[in-house]
Amino acid sequence: MRKAENRIVVLAGRNLKEILRDPLSFLFMTAMPLLMEILFYLLFHKLTSQFEMRALAPGIAVFAQAFLALFAGLLIALDRSSSFLTRLYVSGARSREFIAGYILALLPCSAAQSVLFFLVGGILEPAFFSRSMLWGVLLCLVTGLFYIGLGVLLGVICNERSVGGVASVVIAGQSLLSGMWFPAEGLGGGMLAVMQALPFRNATVLVQNAVNGAADPAADLIKPLAIVLAYTAAVCIAAVFLFKRKMERA
Repeated sequence: MRKAENRIVVLAGRNLKEILRDPLSFLFMTAMPLLMEILFYLLFHKLTSQFEMRALAPGIAVFAQAFLALFAGLLIALDRSSSFLTRLYVSGARSREFIAGYILALLPCSAAQSVLFFLVGGILEPAFFSRSMLWGVLLCLVTGLFYIGLGVLLGVICNERSVGGVASVVIAGQSLLSGMWFPAEGLGGGMLAVMQALPFRNATVLVQNAVNGAADPAADLIKPLAIVLAYTAAVCIAAVFLFKRKMERA
């Protein structure tokens, strides 16, 4: 067990170094949602509660994680196209250790993004600052785990040329199916039911409810958390299984 943990830590350290070597991509994927948070708040927060910071900052924090899925997919796809992973296959590391190494390296990036968006939200709207923000940051780790796992899965399935196009579907899904830009309750029952069954809206609602307080913990926190965790387990298991198949063919 100790050897497996050491291999995961070594792999995570290597992946984190790769991220730090080329920080511009990560900075861009953080700067664009941050700019959206600032602009949409300044322009629209007096017009609708949808753009008040209590809803906007948690929504942007989760929205940025969809970009992190793209980043994770590109990282592992580029490693697959090089000889790096081929050399590591002889190290004795298992597929789940490879996947854990990528996820562990990217989780701090997700946490840093969430803290940044919440801090900026509090600066723009001081009433947003509260102890419940800490719960929002903690649950952003859960939603971040889902998006990073999904990105790793895309990187395992796709090559470096196609992963960007596929990951853009995830970004669009988070934007359109989360209800962060419009009141989803106004949609028809069928469309709302689809949104509530997918992880995008549940991830957004989970963080928003954690920050703002839950009138019904079972419906507002436990249910969306369970759905996000179920999708997280599914994508991580699929990533490990498919990565193992790639290792066996190498």
